Amino acid sequence: MVDYYKNVKLIGTSHIAAESIKKIAEEFSVMDPDIVCVELDRKRLHALLTDAKPDYSLAGIKKYGMQGYLFAVIAGLIQRKLGNVVGIKPGSDMLSAINLARNNHKQLELIDQDIEITLKRFSKAFSFKEKMRLLWDILRSPFAKKVRINLQEVPKERIIHEMMMQLKNQYPNLYRVLIEERNEVMAKNIYHLMSKNHDKKILVIIGAGHEKELLQLIKKEDYRRDRVY
Repeated sequence: MVDYYKNVKLIGTSHIAAESIKKIAEEFSVMDPDIVCVELDRKRLHALLTDAKPDYSLAGIKKYGMQGYLFAVIAGLIQRKLGNVVGIKPGSDMLSAINLARNNHKQLELIDQDIEITLKRFSKAFSFKEKMRLLWDILRSPFAKKVRINLQEVPKERIIHEMMMQLKNQYPNLYRVLIEERNEVMAKNIYHLMSKNHDKKILVIIGAGHEKELLQLIKKEDYRRDRVY
């Protein structure tokens, strides 16, 4: 999916879909951006560029909290498992954008919140009620209605919306930490770039689950600043 606002183009991707890599290359060629933004922080960028193996040492529990540590471990394992199924390394969408920026001498910007902050916030926000709901969802998952998704493609907008609403309704605290708070950080970072680079084209690569809300926040930030000044 692709959205536009003023001098900004947002591409919503799947981190393990070949379609995403192709779409990024196509949009980059058409737009010829001056600035490329990716949904990463410095730590995740370093891990992606160095192909560093995940650190599953118990020191992570002290650093992030138990829930944040377990989330990082489990989410990483699932993403790598799915990546093996389709033959795409997780994060290849971001890496392709990074390489396009570097090879074409474009400005590269990291717009996401520091992963340590997100994981610490996750540990604090994951309530007992949500833990019990997650346990129940896991227990009943073998009997739940299955939704078929082609991992080679970015899920359709309707499916993404339904998944985001389900997460928001069933796990509101986790949705706030994993989606809303990060969207607010990324929107402010993007708007800062917009305000400093009126004459430059900005290409933003983010996960498809962030795209629509992020676009709304950028517009809201732009409107609010216009009213102030």
